[in-house]
Amino acid sequence: MNKIKNILVSQPVPADLEKSPYGDLIRKHGVNIEFIKFFKIESVTVREFRDEKVYINEHTAIIFNSKHAVDHFFSIAKDVRIDIPETMKYFCTSESVALYLQKYVQFRKRKIFYSENDLSQLMDLIRKHKSERFLLPCSDNHSKELPDMLEAAKINYSEAILYRTVPVDMKDVVDISQYDMLVFFSPQGIRSLFHNWPGFQQGNIVIGSFGSTTALAAAAAGLKVNIAAPSPATPSMTMAIDAYFSKCQKKA
Repeated sequence: MNKIKNILVSQPVPADLEKSPYGDLIRKHGVNIEFIKFFKIESVTVREFRDEKVYINEHTAIIFNSKHAVDHFFSIAKDVRIDIPETMKYFCTSESVALYLQKYVQFRKRKIFYSENDLSQLMDLIRKHKSERFLLPCSDNHSKELPDMLEAAKINYSEAILYRTVPVDMKDVVDISQYDMLVFFSPQGIRSLFHNWPGFQQGNIVIGSFGSTTALAAAAAGLKVNIAAPSPATPSMTMAIDAYFSKCQKKA
């Protein structure tokens, strides 16, 4: 294997790179790491939302699986001039998403429920409120895992596509061939890679992926995933990269 010198991470640069785990990788292994967001998020238009024929006030509970979903839900509600009733309940996939709701909702006055990044735990909460009519704000290419679980539990719910992921055009400013490792965190990142470089060939480039859906998207695109996270031994992407370097050094 060729020595890895240049790494491209498909995420924005950390606020304080020097103090981040990526900064540790740079110092420990003498690599160059660049950060580029491979896609951007755009809101659907009011017309597109109306064409979905999903009516917010016909629902009594909202399921949020990301901060993006929170932002775009309240944005579209404002655009279509809908007042969210005080009685609305909120079910969030994590505590961080629930806390983020405070940007729009007075936490103490609303009924907010959340799981610890565990969909089965979230479903337990939802089942306890099975009489509610749920709305699931989502993106145009969202995972079907949660909808499938809602269907299986016979939960009364609707999906509302409120935002979409769009590849960022990079081919004129990025020379993808100069990188020895590419790191992805979502299927959208994989799609953006081939949107910008349709004839991309992996060759000796090391591919890192975070999450099972990202790994599946990489495999479907014909890529070999060399570094996969999370795992019990390497719960973060930076830990997985560090372990990969250590393994390669032992083989050298």
